[in-house]
Amino acid sequence: MNTIRALELPLAEDQVRSLRVGEQVRLYGEIVLTAGMPTHERIIDLLERKAPLPTDLQGAALLHLGSYSREVDGRFEVLYLNPTTSTRFNGFMPRLIRGLGLRVVGGKGGLDAAGVQAMRETGCVYLSFLGGGCTLLSEAIREVVSVHWNDLVHHYRLVKLRVEGLGPATVGIDAQGNSLYGHLAEDARARLPGILARLDARRAQAPS
Repeated sequence: MNTIRALELPLAEDQVRSLRVGEQVRLYGEIVLTAGMPTHERIIDLLERKAPLPTDLQGAALLHLGSYSREVDGRFEVLYLNPTTSTRFNGFMPRLIRGLGLRVVGGKGGLDAAGVQAMRETGCVYLSFLGGGCTLLSEAIREVVSVHWNDLVHHYRLVKLRVEGLGPATVGIDAQGNSLYGHLAEDARARLPGILARLDARRAQAPS
């Protein structure tokens, strides 16, 4: 049976570089939720202008986890988490990874080659979370640490959470650039000629 590795956040670069693609992990500590385009655009804008961010994101775990949230008596509550597709943010991620020295990013679907290259340079891993696993993931929520940009709708705000045992998540891309997504694509390309040949053979055998 595979061992699930417990990771205490924040992670140092050597800890990140010791992780290998395919490993399973659980996260303990503070994570940052960034599930929307406006959130990414605003962070990028501040980085480009060298303006201060409302909370420290250097070396953070920045995750593409959507949430259902509400405010009760002035208190912000995150009721559940669910991964969203990271490839939607491919255009933002290299700048964010390099500019913030991110150690952990994640969601579902992986990142493109430019994102993987930034991860290799910086020392960052991509964690793949179970799609539709909101019940399992939400059990890890312990505390809303901070909420910023209240002019945005709830699920686009910049939110820090404290979690215990968030996961299990799989190291989908490691800091050496090895990628489960790349391996799957290569395997699919390698198998495609054989699949097409079998289809052609069946068509040839079918009655006209």
